[in-house]
Amino acid sequence: MPTANDARGEPEARGGKSGPLWRSAIQATLHCLTGCAIGEVLGMVIAAALGWRNAASIGISVALAFFFGYALTLRPVIAAGVPLRRAYRLVLASDTVSIATMELVDNAFILVVPGALAAGLADGLFWWSLALSLVIAFFLTVPVNRALIARGRGHAVMHELHAHQG
Repeated sequence: MPTANDARGEPEARGGKSGPLWRSAIQATLHCLTGCAIGEVLGMVIAAALGWRNAASIGISVALAFFFGYALTLRPVIAAGVPLRRAYRLVLASDTVSIATMELVDNAFILVVPGALAAGLADGLFWWSLALSLVIAFFLTVPVNRALIARGRGHAVMHELHAHQG
């Protein structure tokens, strides 16, 4: 049976999930997870502390997840000497689908857990549902990132940038 090739033309190992594409996808998703987690936690904390309702809580969490996700990618791109306008375009191209997928899955899970959005900061339900939602979002976003990277999109854009600068 033929094996898939990664973006560099290297065959993936049989069994599917140990090849270079999967490793790249996992790294990209971990990066995305970091920004999303910071934004989600900060957004939920702000919303809970201010007594905001569900829609406002989700709204600020998603906005902050995108902000921190993009910021974590933008900083090293700018530090690498990429002009700001191009850096913004690269970050949008590399992270938007990944963050959107993670946020969709994460918030859908929070919405289906009874009482999760209404739980306070001192409530264990708040923290375990948030943590579990991020874990689930991670595992469902890895294949999305793999497909994007395989097509030269998503974080493959960042890999291309590194290849041209090295």
